Amino acid sequence: MNNIEINQQIKLQRRHSRKSGLFEKKLLKEALWQSLAMLDPRIMAGNPVMFVTEIGAALTTMIIVSDLWSKSPDAAYTIVVAIVLWLTVLFGNFAGALAEARGKAQTESLKMTRRSTPARKILADQKIEEVPSTALKAGDIIIIQAGEIIPGDGEILEGAASVDESAITGESAPVLREAGGDCSGVTGGTRLLSDQLIVRITSGAGDSFLDRMIALVEGASRQKTPNELALTVTLAGLTLAFLMVTATLLPIGKFFGVVIPVPTLVALLVCLIPTTIGALLSAIGIAGMDRALSANILAKSGKAVELAGDIDTLLIDKTGTITVGNRQATEYYPLAGVDTETLAVAVTIASFGDQTPEGRSVLTLGEERLGGKFPAEDTSAKLIPFSAQTRLSGVDIGADSYRKGSFDAISKYILRQQGGIIPKELQGVVEKVAVKGSTPLVVTRNNQILGVLELSDILKVGIQERFARLRTMGLRIVMVTGDNKLTAATIAREAGVDDFIAEAKPEAKLEYIRREQKQGRLVAMMGDGTNDAPALAQADIGIAMNSGTQAAKEAGNMVDLDSDPTKLIEVIEIGKQLLITRGALTTFSIANDMAKYFAIVPAMFILAMPQLGVMNVMNLATPHSAILSALIFNAIIIPLLIPVALKGVKYRPAGADSLLRRNLLIYGLGGVILPFIGIKLIDMLLELLKLA
Repeated sequence: MNNIEINQQIKLQRRHSRKSGLFEKKLLKEALWQSLAMLDPRIMAGNPVMFVTEIGAALTTMIIVSDLWSKSPDAAYTIVVAIVLWLTVLFGNFAGALAEARGKAQTESLKMTRRSTPARKILADQKIEEVPSTALKAGDIIIIQAGEIIPGDGEILEGAASVDESAITGESAPVLREAGGDCSGVTGGTRLLSDQLIVRITSGAGDSFLDRMIALVEGASRQKTPNELALTVTLAGLTLAFLMVTATLLPIGKFFGVVIPVPTLVALLVCLIPTTIGALLSAIGIAGMDRALSANILAKSGKAVELAGDIDTLLIDKTGTITVGNRQATEYYPLAGVDTETLAVAVTIASFGDQTPEGRSVLTLGEERLGGKFPAEDTSAKLIPFSAQTRLSGVDIGADSYRKGSFDAISKYILRQQGGIIPKELQGVVEKVAVKGSTPLVVTRNNQILGVLELSDILKVGIQERFARLRTMGLRIVMVTGDNKLTAATIAREAGVDDFIAEAKPEAKLEYIRREQKQGRLVAMMGDGTNDAPALAQADIGIAMNSGTQAAKEAGNMVDLDSDPTKLIEVIEIGKQLLITRGALTTFSIANDMAKYFAIVPAMFILAMPQLGVMNVMNLATPHSAILSALIFNAIIIPLLIPVALKGVKYRPAGADSLLRRNLLIYGLGGVILPFIGIKLIDMLLELLKLA
């Protein structure tokens, strides 16, 4: 099978995995077998509620042997109780197993890309040696040509090319990857469609991004989130409390002259403890990560997905997020005594070493305006690269120094290093450009400031509506940009953000995040560059772009495989949906436990205490029928709620009070009413079939 056929098969498989139903036959079969394997007490011990249920099922099974040996008339009743108890355990296991099976199914197409491919390694003497991709190590330099599979994760050193990333993202549209910018990262298993790239490998065999992605989704153990751990402890406490209550009923029954069979006590205990949420808890967490992966977001932990639902502050880059792509050089503004051609030549020369998309746009503008007077590049020139600290770049050619950068950076450079002066009119020109929402770059030759270059930004269509939607979720939006304060204020006002960080250095982003966190807020940060890595690591949610640098992807706890900065809206909705789903099903579980009290308690003591008959509001036929009806309802409600646990409760942007009211109305009130209806229907069926 050739590369094209493999990629086509991957696309089809990923589309199929996304469109497949919840109960696909293959997934059901795998989940059923896994449900049986999970009966191992060492596994069940991790879920206190279901572990107690399994112990109760095992104890009831042992009593069956005793009843059959003694020919007890209650043997049939005990057998039915035992069967229902085992089904309750299996249904709980099935929920988690099905969630895991769906997650593993999503990695099948990824596994197809994890194969050995040829790689052409550039040796120290510039000779090229062909080696298998499994032999590549971090730091190796390779050359990749059009049509070839990229053999490993890396950073582009030279070139720009179109890449097919459908093996990773499932989307067929090619993307641009190029050296010198924040889209310089490539992922092993993707395919080069055009041109040629020289790439430095950043991870060895077995430790690639793809390997770690598969391991995360298929991991045998899943780290529980703090919220989930807290809920597990709470459920364990409730289980222990009800266990103590149930144990005291035996002597109480003897006091009233009522002999309560052990299977009945076990049935009561299982109906009282929150088995519904206990059975579905792990499935809810796993499904949250699966939904993130379905949205092409790789969450490195369940905690990251959960925290996304509680985010208070969002730090979001201007370029590529609020504005469309990279800024483009659009106009020259020469100062007094300088003609436009002189300024154009100077800024063009200063940009010869600038390999960023913005730098290339400066050269494009120079070619358009200068025509035949476009300066030739001097190969002996010393390149001065841009850095977040200096905030300027340029070249040195002989005795001449050309620089371009922000107003503040160039002012410091002229005053401190060149001994020049700052023309009075410069501030006005810079403000004129900034007021338009563009970025002004000041251009110098030696100690003379020649003028200003305008870099224009264009707001993304519909960005204001997206921000309005985020505010509805209760988020505060902060724009992060390297622009000066005037430019930043203009863009911030047009986009409708709450605050902005102008002239942002890595330290400024980091300090802002820490300040917000000290005030008790949870912060999300999106980024793609190496200079974003510290902030991504510090933020509660750090989302790195898959197209970005390896440093950014390592620092973040989420990776957006589509490299779509606006994806954060989906991330937050998935997080909120996870929290709402867990809360809704917990509310339902506790509410329906309350309803079951009216079925079982009267049934146990009605012979000794006829006054309890007033509690038999459902008018259940017999004590045995009441207990079995409640137990059967307790079991079947679990598989009925599996689709809700896996799909999640539908999220609508609204305030916390509104969501709480809706939750209590639907799942609280519904959790009380539904058991009354369900238990009564089961009781009628048992009576009709003469089974109780």
